[in-house]
Amino acid sequence: MLGGLCANDSRAAAALAVPFLIPIATDVHHPHRADALGILSAPARARHFGIASRDELLVHRTDPRRHAPDDYDDYGVEVTGYPAGWSVAAARAAITAETPVLLPLLDDPDHTLRIDAAYALATAADPDHTVRTAFATRLAKERDPLVSAALLLAAAETSRADAHPPTALWIRERWQDRTQPPEARLAAAIGWLCLTDLPVPEDLRHTFDILATDERAQAMDALPWMAAAAGSGEPGLLCCVRRMLHPEEPEPDDDPWAGLL
Repeated sequence: MLGGLCANDSRAAAALAVPFLIPIATDVHHPHRADALGILSAPARARHFGIASRDELLVHRTDPRRHAPDDYDDYGVEVTGYPAGWSVAAARAAITAETPVLLPLLDDPDHTLRIDAAYALATAADPDHTVRTAFATRLAKERDPLVSAALLLAAAETSRADAHPPTALWIRERWQDRTQPPEARLAAAIGWLCLTDLPVPEDLRHTFDILATDERAQAMDALPWMAAAAGSGEPGLLCCVRRMLHPEEPEPDDDPWAGLL
């Protein structure tokens, strides 16, 4: 039932459900807490499936420099007539209000819950940098490579919504740090690319060349960011690498038989 909430209902209805999902997600005895946490932040993001470019990945609201403030954040209008941008804002506001009860989930014994907690918290407003500090604190003691990657992507997403140059520098240091697990370095590299419009450094290209293997890319699809970025038959990590480092390349043909018809 929880799994179909965001898929079958309007975004507005899903956004209204967020405050009711949070108590379930934070109740250690609730049998559906993992399901609730897994879908908690879906209404707080819009148009993020199949997105893997530097300009659009990790963005959950329109760039105000390019869009008018009264265009519903460029999310359009739902079939019900409700502005989709308002639903996104409502979901983010609900998650922001409950940040104090969600932050402890970053220390949950279940690594999947830690990943989903980071994914949800990345959509919270963070003017005092409390959430970003929590991501860094958890990363310093995290031993699971995929959770480390999730924390870095979450920190980058938070900083994408609310620019914070020290966080961008910290993320850059993480992909340059050879003591970090490969998954964390790759996530940090992707996050840093989304936080800057600087040309791609050669050492970053080398990092992707060495670390972004097919096997690792498949494993990193366990991260909701990468799962959302994935294309037809292409893991999210490799899709990001292609679109961020080689934007001139055409999209892979989804139908391998199309050219033979």
